Amino acid sequence: MEKPGILRSKAGPEAATPEDGYPVAFFVEYPTSCSRLKTLLRVILAAPIILFMQLLSGDISLLVETGSPLASYLTFAAVFWIAPLLMITLRWKYPRWCFDTYLELYRYSTRVGVYVLLLRDEYPSLDEDQAVTLRIAYPDVKSELNRFLPTIKWLLAAPHYIVLILLWIAVLMATIVAWFTILIAGRYPRALFTLVEGTIRWTYRVYCYAFMLTTDRYPPFRLAP
Repeated sequence: MEKPGILRSKAGPEAATPEDGYPVAFFVEYPTSCSRLKTLLRVILAAPIILFMQLLSGDISLLVETGSPLASYLTFAAVFWIAPLLMITLRWKYPRWCFDTYLELYRYSTRVGVYVLLLRDEYPSLDEDQAVTLRIAYPDVKSELNRFLPTIKWLLAAPHYIVLILLWIAVLMATIVAWFTILIAGRYPRALFTLVEGTIRWTYRVYCYAFMLTTDRYPPFRLAP
């Protein structure tokens, strides 16, 4: 039996893999209603988990004298890119434990992001998917990944960066509009929900191609699954 307040898409989590078989899938269940009170207090309610995520990202950067928060985040991002880069180019391997660690961290951070962006009212769980599905296929490195392509993927994905900058500006505006709409009508506008969900999906496809390095398939230019 479905939980009240949840409208499942025709292509729900169990069918979250895109029709073209792209190895990265993202899906958020659309809520039929949203809590006005939780939306009004979202900034306050989200503060503890945002702080926790900042501590997670700071654990690695503390190993290096960075001197600024921006440098700390860049150090964190570099570690999570350089590690698979070296493993693939030097050893032509992607250890499963490393992949699983990255995936679970990204799943949690995604639940936090979905909560902050008002897509769902459930407080993010540390270990349960809840209404958020993120699937990244574990690659067969020697048959699916070019050993030396990871060194230039970040450059090949440059056209996507331009589009994503514009999309995330739109997401910011959409979230502001959605905040007021929820307070008035108690619902997240479906069109705006699709835009935000699609932007996150697009972002993960680009990230997995250029930085997590789990696929050599170039990301499609689309918001849809």
